[in-house]
Amino acid sequence: MRMAEIAAQFLGGLTDPQRQAAAYPFHDPRRLRWTYVPTPRPGVSLLGLDRQSRKGAHRLLATALSRHAFAQVVTIMALEEVLDLDEGGARGRHSDDYHLAVFGTPGDEEWGWRFEGHHVSVTATVSGGRVEVAPLFLGAHPAGVWYGSAAVVRPLPLEEELARALLAELSPALRGRAIVADEAPPDILTGTSEVTSALEPLGVRGASMGSAERDLLAGLTAVYVDRLAPELRGSHDAAGLSFAWAGPVTPGAGHYYRIQGQGLLIEYDNTADAADHAHTVIRRPGADFGAAILPAHLTGELGLS
Repeated sequence: MRMAEIAAQFLGGLTDPQRQAAAYPFHDPRRLRWTYVPTPRPGVSLLGLDRQSRKGAHRLLATALSRHAFAQVVTIMALEEVLDLDEGGARGRHSDDYHLAVFGTPGDEEWGWRFEGHHVSVTATVSGGRVEVAPLFLGAHPAGVWYGSAAVVRPLPLEEELARALLAELSPALRGRAIVADEAPPDILTGTSEVTSALEPLGVRGASMGSAERDLLAGLTAVYVDRLAPELRGSHDAAGLSFAWAGPVTPGAGHYYRIQGQGLLIEYDNTADAADHAHTVIRRPGADFGAAILPAHLTGELGLS
């Protein structure tokens, strides 16, 4: 498996202290403790790695993602320098302040890895040759850098634009069902939980929509699912999905939405910093951290059952 080969090459190219920082047993509870805020985290930091090892970390990340999602990630990482500029260097942000942790031995029956830092968290679990990538979090602050009305950098544009297009396409009756709250929550509701389940209310179901509305829901869902490498995506019928929005519909106001279906939960929130701070996540209820592909005794030991 290419993913295992690249992970093994990455570990093999590290110094002994770096390898100790990067490698953990598969059953280490830190495998399930993920976050998207600036904080100490397991793994070896890209800061201090030589050119070859840094490229190795990027190549491992790219095995889980599509080309355009990989571009989103490296753009989000680069935005740390813009944020550091905006803050006058007060928090010492750096575009290489990201960590890679490998859990277990690449190529074994069960192993995994996580690439993580501010506004990026990508978790891959491998069991019996099958791969599950979830949770997968991407955020952006600033959400966009503009020159007049033109976006110079905007890592997550379709995530907002297609959701607004769907909301506008809905009939007044369906829009009333889709908007479940007048005020958006301050962040994604699932946070950094290890286990997720359906969020209520569901909003409006794709099965209740017309074909044009359902096509927009399918397109919006694909924006998220297509972050994954093609062989890892799976498929979702828009008729079986639901869409819920919270907050004002006026552009520039803080807003939130979610998409839910069998084995899928997507959340988007852009409320902080005058709605210039976006958080997005793909969760797999019942399958996050490989719960659906790991042997039953392992999911029980990890508290995922």
